[in-house]
Amino acid sequence: MPLPLSSAVPLPRKTLDSSLSLALSLFAGGGEMALSVAKCPSSSAAARLVPDHSPLRWSTLLRPFPRTVLAGSVAVPSSKNWNLGVACKQEVGTVPVSSPKEAPSKNVEIGGLLGLSSEEYRDVIGPNSSEREPTVSITVVGASGDLAKKKIFPALFALYYEDCLPKHFTIFGYARSKMTDAELRTMVSKTLTCRIDKRENCNEKMEQFLQRCFYHSGQYESEENFADLDKELKEHEGGRLSNRLFYLSIPPNIFIDVVKSASKSASSKNGWTRVIVEKPFGRDSESSAALTRGLKQYLDEDQIFRIDHYLGKELVENLSILRFSNLVFEPLWSRQYIRNVQLIFSEDFGTEGRGGYFDNYGIIRDIMQNHLLQILALFAMETPVSLDAEDIRSEKVKVLRSMKPLQLENVVIGQYKSHTKGGVAYPGYTDDKTVPKGSLTPTFAAAALFIDNARWDGVPFLMKAGKALETRRTEIRVQFRHVPGNLYKRSFGTDLDRATNELVIRVQPDEAIYLKINNKIPGLGMRLDRSNLNLLYASRYSKEIPDAYERLLLDAIEGERRLFIRSDELDAAWELFTPLLKELEEKKIAPELYPYGSCGPAGAHYLAANYNVRWGDTASDA
Repeated sequence: MPLPLSSAVPLPRKTLDSSLSLALSLFAGGGEMALSVAKCPSSSAAARLVPDHSPLRWSTLLRPFPRTVLAGSVAVPSSKNWNLGVACKQEVGTVPVSSPKEAPSKNVEIGGLLGLSSEEYRDVIGPNSSEREPTVSITVVGASGDLAKKKIFPALFALYYEDCLPKHFTIFGYARSKMTDAELRTMVSKTLTCRIDKRENCNEKMEQFLQRCFYHSGQYESEENFADLDKELKEHEGGRLSNRLFYLSIPPNIFIDVVKSASKSASSKNGWTRVIVEKPFGRDSESSAALTRGLKQYLDEDQIFRIDHYLGKELVENLSILRFSNLVFEPLWSRQYIRNVQLIFSEDFGTEGRGGYFDNYGIIRDIMQNHLLQILALFAMETPVSLDAEDIRSEKVKVLRSMKPLQLENVVIGQYKSHTKGGVAYPGYTDDKTVPKGSLTPTFAAAALFIDNARWDGVPFLMKAGKALETRRTEIRVQFRHVPGNLYKRSFGTDLDRATNELVIRVQPDEAIYLKINNKIPGLGMRLDRSNLNLLYASRYSKEIPDAYERLLLDAIEGERRLFIRSDELDAAWELFTPLLKELEEKKIAPELYPYGSCGPAGAHYLAANYNVRWGDTASDA
């Protein structure tokens, strides 16, 4: 975000890059000077013109383009020297520019900036402003894979349907498979759907979108193939300011090959280049750090968008709003009132043919180390200074660094086995033909984590994630402390947990927020029960909730990093789980078996009981 123009301060000359910053001084007659163009390496820029010894007289540059700002004519008093202050994102430099009678008109360095002739000026900005309109080229690397077909292309179409994509955009699929543009469009069209409330022009919109989709076949490690892609992208960009987004929907072992080839042969020369990287981000601290080092050989950190699609889910994004904009919750958000926090992920199906991939990672790496831990960090963080991405991500890092690495005694692992229910036989994990026989990979894990800071000291954060369980759900459950000296405790008998308030944030399915309270049953007697104050999204909001990939793709296009993972976040997350993962694998600890379709291994209930906690999702009134 540009600094306020009034805050421009001189910087050492060595911080100014004359290849990136350009200025033009032209005599416009009538005692005026037109300072024409300044270019910045960042996507946002602003500038001001200040006469020497008179900081109160200044003119803001008038015409902004991406990475470029242009000045209008300004009245020139008797002062011969002016200062041009250029703000590029968070960097500000002030450089002296002579008045027009003194200034050379061509190819002469002036205090670290270049003076240009009017002809050169036109070369910089183009003969007309329309040629400087930006275009976005989105390349889906691994376009023939399931993720691209089921999630990425449908999300891009949804953004197009909602008029959220830029005026000028092109989508390219890139993969090793041989395919024509027409074949790609046929493949993509099978997975596209329209918004429920806008079906009347669905086919027309779909056809328009598909005409923007193209395909290029090539090897992932071939700079030559990416150079050919670059030529095709340039044809579609039509000389406009080009911004390029690469989505790596590919296995992590070829991330670096693709990034190397794309950065050297197909990155934008005059706009931004960004790369979305899908999880898994390594298998442990060491492999994750190696992946980060490899990516940073060719990309800056602000070009890397590590995606965790759970951060794009509506109820997860609503977490900070629920807490920080509602006075009723923020004062309660601490150890003083909260007894425990539960983060629950369950699926009612097994690996179903994806066991080969899953067996290499397991449920801890696949779900807990990223999805659930990211939600925990958002839930537990302190109030950020602002809604700026870096402020939010810095607070999340503080939470992760305040946590103790997981100990084996605070973890239970399980693996589902075959089970017959209702006359239907469900296979066990090792019955999957893609899973190695005798595999010890956990399909279920429960863990107790603790945050060593003043707000959360002693509060157990219980995680539970599993496949082939009784229900499909992702929830955050906040169980509050018992009411001291509760006047109505007789109505609840000895089970005081029944009188505990509980806030439930259901991320999926059937998105909802509800608060469990104690309430009197209508009638002459004094009978109490637990009731829900319920916000069911489907009832309250008629608009369809966008898919998480839509939100995250739009954020990446707009350069919003708030919901993406920074490298130090990733390092801190792996530091918590790597010692546990190594111990599980070195000691070959066998997982506890549980039937397909059950509520998981019994060990999870004993783990919760160690901290006087009951899992909220197993209660009769869950």
